Amino acid sequence: MSTLVNPNLITDLQKFGAADINACFSCGNCTAICPLADNDAMFPRKLIRLAQVGLTDDLVASKELWTCYGCGMCTTRCPQEADPGEFMGTARRYAIAHYDKSGIARALYTRPVIGGAIAIGAAAFFALFFAAIRGEQSHTSLALFDFIPYSVIHTTGIVLMVIVALFSLLGVGLLARDLARHDGVTRSSLFGSKEAWGRTGRALWYALGIESLGQKRYRQDCEDDEPVEPIYRRRWLIHALTLWGFLGLLLATTLDYGMDLLGIKATGTPVPIWYPVRLLGTVAGLALMYGVTWFMIRRWQASQCNDTSKPSDWLFLVLLWVTGLTGFLIEAALYAEPVPAWGYWVFLIHVAIAMELVLFLPFTKFAHAMYRPVSLFFYGLAKDRSANSV
Repeated sequence: MSTLVNPNLITDLQKFGAADINACFSCGNCTAICPLADNDAMFPRKLIRLAQVGLTDDLVASKELWTCYGCGMCTTRCPQEADPGEFMGTARRYAIAHYDKSGIARALYTRPVIGGAIAIGAAAFFALFFAAIRGEQSHTSLALFDFIPYSVIHTTGIVLMVIVALFSLLGVGLLARDLARHDGVTRSSLFGSKEAWGRTGRALWYALGIESLGQKRYRQDCEDDEPVEPIYRRRWLIHALTLWGFLGLLLATTLDYGMDLLGIKATGTPVPIWYPVRLLGTVAGLALMYGVTWFMIRRWQASQCNDTSKPSDWLFLVLLWVTGLTGFLIEAALYAEPVPAWGYWVFLIHVAIAMELVLFLPFTKFAHAMYRPVSLFFYGLAKDRSANSV
């Protein structure tokens, strides 16, 4: 198989935020200090070298891009100040754009003006669309959810999810194909025997249970102990609360819609705060807001030292934060008697921003939520093979 070399790879990567990695002379200090580096994942020296020699296909098909948690230890220990940690983040942005065939991700990451116009245009479209079909205001809590017909919200959400699913499946499918080729994984090695099924099951559990939800390596290996941060500011906790909060809100929304569909409880009906679905949504919302707020604080603090943050990364965080805030304001409006007039417009903003957040899933930093588990699955397979070959 021939290998294609891209002589413009470093130049293209720099559009996504990378520092001048030509300063790296491959001393290996970053790999030596990285707590995640092992025989199956060489962080980040290997990937920097791939970029330097122009091997695009090998770079985007590297598990390390997504199994890296961005702790930054490599950057703080780099004698050449080549900023390998920022390179890893840049390479992830580049990979997102590489697997997005619409070109939207590239525009969001490399063309701030066009990306801003896309973001503002999408929010304005959803807001105007829902405003055009809004109903009458009333003084009852249930009518707040009639202000924009819930059937329209549901139908629009389904259409968006189908569109996003198509883009997401295409990107995930291309990544899985490339990872399989890179690691020599075949259909028979996954499902060809009882042993193969066992390896596949263990890799899935590792990717989804142990790492994606449990954050095991992030908790145990990626916490630099100098200085020791209080528990409430730990990176793994912030990441976990954001993830669990988002999944909890998704589950609460799904359960609420299901109960409405089954005639158990109409959407928007006032219930006590300890009502199971409401309690789940409240706790998940608090977790999400806490995690996202700390992510924004950390990103702001980092931006004071260097200018590596991309507007599209801020876009993802801001959309999450506004969605969480407006959700709590809607909850407050539901318990007010009568429903305040501002509640209707907050509801409109909430729905419009939530739709935009869903729409941008495959094109922003949010995309790592679908690419990381795939890479962790292949990493789990590699670890399982290594353990069984000893």
